[in-house]
Amino acid sequence: MVKMECEYKLKEDIGFILESEKMNDLELSNNTGISRTTLNEIKSNGKSTYTVCEKFYSFIYDNHYRINSVKEELIKEKYQNVLFHGSKNGLSLITANGSRDNCDFGKGFYLGETYNQALSFVYSNAKSSVYSFRYSLNNLKIKKFECSLEWMLAICYYRGSLEHYSQNTKINSIVSEVEKADVIIAPIADNKMFYIMSQFTEGEINADVALHSLSASKLGNQYIFKTETALNHLIPIERYYVCNPEREDCRQRLNERSFEINTKLKLAKREFKNGLYIEELLK
Repeated sequence: MVKMECEYKLKEDIGFILESEKMNDLELSNNTGISRTTLNEIKSNGKSTYTVCEKFYSFIYDNHYRINSVKEELIKEKYQNVLFHGSKNGLSLITANGSRDNCDFGKGFYLGETYNQALSFVYSNAKSSVYSFRYSLNNLKIKKFECSLEWMLAICYYRGSLEHYSQNTKINSIVSEVEKADVIIAPIADNKMFYIMSQFTEGEINADVALHSLSASKLGNQYIFKTETALNHLIPIERYYVCNPEREDCRQRLNERSFEINTKLKLAKREFKNGLYIEELLK
């Protein structure tokens, strides 16, 4: 398990804005609606409330400061190996058994390669936030998936849509490799992508149509740390506050992406009519 002892760097971020914008406390107070007394308390102890964070981070976001994305670039330049996790209510402790059973690859701690990946899974929750971690894969057992039939079958199995084929030799072989690994590296599959996978498992589309549609996702890879040994290779860096304007921008990006996937699915159905269906692949 890993204790989470990183929080918002509100004190530092306020100092950065005061310096960058050449503001004083009174001007920042007038622009954000945060009292000078509260600003002084933040400077003293670095702590605050969600309401204050929302006022400050919304103000700087509306003034074109994409501070979280820029921090992502800087920590990647500093540490190289960095991953991100989106949390709906904040983290105090992480364990290998913390996720739901029906996640893409079962139990584990799920992270993405970019800040926006992590944000896309939690943006709709008012008190959600994103965390960054340094990581190492040294001496760990890794199972890596590409955007392939094997990847799609693994996710469908763990998400519970392959019950009819649970005793299939190919499925059992894939599951065995997943369960032996400390870390899984695989393309991210959100609910929109799983909808396409479900059409495949229900026999409505063939494997070629499904995979060509899913390749439009462009979400990058997820890293699932499945064992306590793997979690010992994670070091928390920072927690990022996500303000309402940023959540709205994320929602719009995902809506555009959803339309792109729908379009590719329609085109793939026209182009790949002769692919194999699930009952042919797992007979």
